Amino acid sequence: MRAAFRFALDVALPPLCPSCREPLGDGAGLCASCWSKLSLIEPPYCARLGIPFTYDPGPGLLSMEAIANPPSYDRARAAVRYDDVARALVHAFKYSDRLDLAPMMGRWMARAGRELLDGADALVPVPLHWRRLWARRFNQSAALAAAIGGPAGVPALHGVLNRVRATPQQVGLSKAQRADNMQGAFRVAPERKADIAGRRLVLIDDVLTSGATAEASARALLRAGAAQVDVLVFARVVAGGRSPI
Repeated sequence: MRAAFRFALDVALPPLCPSCREPLGDGAGLCASCWSKLSLIEPPYCARLGIPFTYDPGPGLLSMEAIANPPSYDRARAAVRYDDVARALVHAFKYSDRLDLAPMMGRWMARAGRELLDGADALVPVPLHWRRLWARRFNQSAALAAAIGGPAGVPALHGVLNRVRATPQQVGLSKAQRADNMQGAFRVAPERKADIAGRRLVLIDDVLTSGATAEASARALLRAGAAQVDVLVFARVVAGGRSPI
């Protein structure tokens, strides 16, 4: 009966590519055209920030950004570059209630963050302020953490990190303005500090742009006693298209 219902649903509402809206036929995920345009982030990349290099400078090499302005978190990894296809996926996921995309995006993130997940004690999704959560009805970072944590065997800690200040949207702000915007935005609940004390945490989010949100979140977790914080996102902005930051 389930198979018959699925067949009837596919006939009435055939699955569409979440990026270009073309029919997928019997497939799932992205169509062949959009898949070919998606830019996966593969080595070589900065050992600290995960920023892709255009050539292989050798193992353990850091980008100029990591050397000049090292973050509070230990390592950052992203599955894909934030290009047109990735943007369409993120927007469909966040703003069009496409929660069905979370398992696919989570698989790509788990692949990109294998070294982060190996030995991690817990995942911490970047929280939304309660007003934005009420308007959106779900936290996209929590959905990604659930998609990653189950197969990886790493539990997700919800309600440990709180967004205590309703920050304005980051779109259109400079890097310095984004950092100022995030000052004091996150806090660990005092009664939950024991849950993270001395533990290796992986912060989960959908997009890393300037790193201001990840930096503010990591600082709050480290101040509360976390031993180490890594960052794993679905997509990250890479300046200059295919050039490293």
